[in-house]
Amino acid sequence: MSTYLPTLKQLQYLVALRNYGHFGRAADACYVTQSTLSAGLRELESLLGVMLVERTRRVVRFTTLGERVADKGQRVLREAEELAALAKAGGKPLSGELRMGVIPTIAPFLLPRVLARLREDWPDLKLYLREETSGAACESLHRGQVDCVLLALPYACGDFDHAELFLDPLYVAFPPGSAKGLPATITPDLIEPSQLLLLEDGHCLKEHALGACNRPELRAEASMMGTSLHTLVQMVENGLGVTMLPHMALQAGLLDHTRVVARPLDAKNAARRISLVWRAGSPREKEFQLLADALRRGAGESGDDRKAA
Repeated sequence: MSTYLPTLKQLQYLVALRNYGHFGRAADACYVTQSTLSAGLRELESLLGVMLVERTRRVVRFTTLGERVADKGQRVLREAEELAALAKAGGKPLSGELRMGVIPTIAPFLLPRVLARLREDWPDLKLYLREETSGAACESLHRGQVDCVLLALPYACGDFDHAELFLDPLYVAFPPGSAKGLPATITPDLIEPSQLLLLEDGHCLKEHALGACNRPELRAEASMMGTSLHTLVQMVENGLGVTMLPHMALQAGLLDHTRVVARPLDAKNAARRISLVWRAGSPREKEFQLLADALRRGAGESGDDRKAA
């Protein structure tokens, strides 16, 4: 075995620079100065005898080999973290730090009601939350930037294990006065394709809405412009179209002080499965199951007690 091996700190610097594309932001993420990060990368390049990063005043450009080393470094760092997690899991469960990603169509509507349960059940847990779109959250999970993600399934998130918490039905939201004469539940054929407003790409709710309707013309003609559910509600109230909203958002008061009317969607897959997901084979699986139980109980006590079918 070679005496001279890259250190985890050097690999951390390299991966951070690849993730952020900027020396200053990468240094901030690693809690070091920019000069310390630059020196560590130069040491790594000297150790390996190759150039990994092309440095210019305006851009940071990885060499082809640098990209491959960064990919391998990311896997090494994740394995090192899981080694530490394996040791921690053998001690007191759900104690110390845990980084959880949460998607924007869940975070503001569910977390305020379940965090109290988590604090009560696991007072030694230091939970750090990271709100990202579904696509970005899954990428953060597989890069090791978060330990688990509170996600809505189905969604293509790579190789993961999960625990389902509850079902979250979808509703169709109409502008003021436009729902008159419509039935109490809305079937997909009642939705005008050119009027459907959806979230931007990267949000799993867009795919859930289109999947539940199962109408190809909706995917072709729907407007995908909303950056948040609050933005979609404002557009609907101003008569720009209709949209899909999850029950948990309605329960949290998203439509309070608006004239928007929401009715249940009557379709085969008219609900998303709120789940806690983590990397497949993680040594912390038992901890994540405990966390899922606490989230499930907290949601049930808040009214989100619909069991996953």
